Amino acid sequence: MKKSLLIMLSLLLLLLSACGKSESSKSSGKDAGLQKVSLMLDWYPNAVHSFLYAAQEKGYFKEQGLDVDIQMPADTNDPLKLVAADKIDMALSYQPQVLVARGEDIPVQSFAAIVRHPLNQLMVPADSSVQSPKDLAGKTIGYPSIPLDEAIVSTMVKADGGEAGKIKMVDVGWDLIPAMATKKTDALIGGYINHEKLLLDKEGHPMRTLNPADYGVPDYYELVLVGSEKGLKAKPEVFKKFMAAITKGQKYVSEHPEEGLSVLMKHEDKSSPLEKDVETKSLEILLPLMDAKDKSFGYQDPKTWSKVAQWLKENKVIKETVKPEDSFINF
Repeated sequence: MKKSLLIMLSLLLLLLSACGKSESSKSSGKDAGLQKVSLMLDWYPNAVHSFLYAAQEKGYFKEQGLDVDIQMPADTNDPLKLVAADKIDMALSYQPQVLVARGEDIPVQSFAAIVRHPLNQLMVPADSSVQSPKDLAGKTIGYPSIPLDEAIVSTMVKADGGEAGKIKMVDVGWDLIPAMATKKTDALIGGYINHEKLLLDKEGHPMRTLNPADYGVPDYYELVLVGSEKGLKAKPEVFKKFMAAITKGQKYVSEHPEEGLSVLMKHEDKSSPLEKDVETKSLEILLPLMDAKDKSFGYQDPKTWSKVAQWLKENKVIKETVKPEDSFINF
């Protein structure tokens, strides 16, 4: 009796094991059927990336048959380079940088506008005498030695009736917050209203911002998604599926910001921990700036690309003439 019971139990265990293997095989087979896609962020995970992690966690990528590997760059210059070299399928970058790259014959294209307005704004202390760009005469502006930032400041001052030649630009690298906190500079450019400004405010250095788009600088797309020309032509259906998934991800975050932020916080990089209160405020700033209104999420206006390309050429940020229509694609 005992022997027959043991045999029955053994058979049952074998059957359960076989079922488990069968289910596992089905599951792994299902995952294996997903198309692998690599995406590189522009920086470490933060509020602006919430829609991506929401799409991942909620299964929106899988619904589209995609297995998306979200990576963080070792250097902020890596995303465009790796996309151009077809080492990465897609990446987050910046509209002006895409045009600069095109001017250097780097074959990348933007396929979605994520943040539709400048986040990089001129910052001055809340109690500063600077009320508009022309008041910067005789003042020092800290910046990370980027030609684009020089062009932004020069345009803003000239548009406001000031003399750009009377401003001193000081290279502070990426130590933007310490430069302002220690009063080494009178103003900053290169910092973001949803990051550096929030951190300075929190540390007891309240700031005011001047939007470049209010002073002669084209209202450019701060953050865009890019792919290589080769990749976009070879696999348009993959990019379309990706867009469908992130559109759902953005909708989820817009309707459930707290939950969207909670998903993001699970993916913070240990080397760059997130402060929930800062990211909460950041998302509040970002969501309206990511809204395409009556257009689909990510839509790009050809006029915006033309204006930015012309402005960059006029300010010698790009030396070659770039065809704006070749710099982006809408799906």
